[in-house]
Amino acid sequence: MTDPFDPHADDETKSHDTSSFRPAAEPGPHSTADVASPANDDAGLDRATFSPPPERRADWTTNRWTEPEPTPTTPEHWFESAARPRTEPLRPKRSNGAGTVLAAALLSAVLASGGTLAALTATGALDRPAAAPRTNADPATTRQPIQIDENSAIIDVAAKAGPAVVKITTEGVDETNPALEQQGVGSGLIFDATGWILTNRHVVAGSNQLTVELKDGTTYPGTIYGIDTLTDLAIVKIDVTGLTAASLGDSDALRVGQLVVAIGSPLGTFSNTVTSGIVSATGREIQTEGSSLNNLIQTDAAINPGNSGGPLLDATGAVVGINTAIARDSSGIGFSIPINLAKPLMEQAIAGKELQRPYIGIRYEQIDAQVAKELSLPVKEGALVSREADAHGDPPLKPGSPAAAAGIKAGDIITAIDDTKIDTEHPLNAVLAQFAPGDTVRLQVLRDGETLSIDVTLAVRPANP
Repeated sequence: MTDPFDPHADDETKSHDTSSFRPAAEPGPHSTADVASPANDDAGLDRATFSPPPERRADWTTNRWTEPEPTPTTPEHWFESAARPRTEPLRPKRSNGAGTVLAAALLSAVLASGGTLAALTATGALDRPAAAPRTNADPATTRQPIQIDENSAIIDVAAKAGPAVVKITTEGVDETNPALEQQGVGSGLIFDATGWILTNRHVVAGSNQLTVELKDGTTYPGTIYGIDTLTDLAIVKIDVTGLTAASLGDSDALRVGQLVVAIGSPLGTFSNTVTSGIVSATGREIQTEGSSLNNLIQTDAAINPGNSGGPLLDATGAVVGINTAIARDSSGIGFSIPINLAKPLMEQAIAGKELQRPYIGIRYEQIDAQVAKELSLPVKEGALVSREADAHGDPPLKPGSPAAAAGIKAGDIITAIDDTKIDTEHPLNAVLAQFAPGDTVRLQVLRDGETLSIDVTLAVRPANP
């Protein structure tokens, strides 16, 4: 069972003889003898048994048809027929003027061609490069040259969002040994020009001194404004204005395979390092020290210690997540908190309000096809309110919680909140996080085959629900 509101929740051929196919020698035009295979020349066999009697070839198979007439090599043959030679002297003929006309036409053609040549030379047309020959190649299959533009999306993202990324250095007391001081380093994101910074809770928790370093190297003391009780987020404030703030994107619109860019200070030394990758998955759940994190973005963009609290950006330079964790003994498996989960906190901070999360007070299990099959549920999507107490004896509904007060029961299936359908892409806790304490939401509940509409007024989520 997954309960984002319960700190004790669990994670999740022979070759052919070609001699028989050798053609027999072709008989000469006057030959009547059969032609035998050379292998049988000394065999004394009747050759008629090896080849058919010759037949007269058709006219169309002779060279007269298959080969062109040779071109005469002397000009006079161009205008005379190919008659057999005369053996008697030629008698003079009376001229009918045809030769004169033909000669005149030929002379005119020569003169005309000379004039055309002169005209083309004068205009320079003969100096122009020859046009490329036309082909019947399909453009879709023809290899086209590739042009590379150095002003790529990653370069643009780094230039746009880089000034809004900071390095945060912390100092505090080691909880296991109060006599020792400990230092930490992480990253943060300026989300408002008046000094509001979003980072990870684990970056600043337990510290008594914060130093925020901007991209240009300027440092400012910082204070913790508030800690998120639902996710690993925190907000830090520095007293300065005129800062470059990042633009925020829509993490709900992310698609697997989409390009993303991470910026931060890995190892606390290499400030404003830019790495890139893709969205490997969404809706991930991981176990951290003492709690679990849900609805995370998985990415293969390089994230290292010190990147925590830095932004994950899309190709437009808009923030879509806050980098928070990496998988141990892995390569290219990092996780980010969707920015849509952080937006309510940022709004509260700018308004000067305490950071609060809405609370409904139930433990539930996200329904998918496998869960529906195992539990014989009537639907394949939604949130199933737990039917039994957990390993610690805690009931599915907290006594006095908003859900209990509204009449929600164990075994109910919540299928929608207001107009948002509950499914694997929109889990219950992620949808609730977009509301504020005190808001009244309408739950669509499936109970014993009947669909109910139940209004629930959200409360403030306690630090240790």
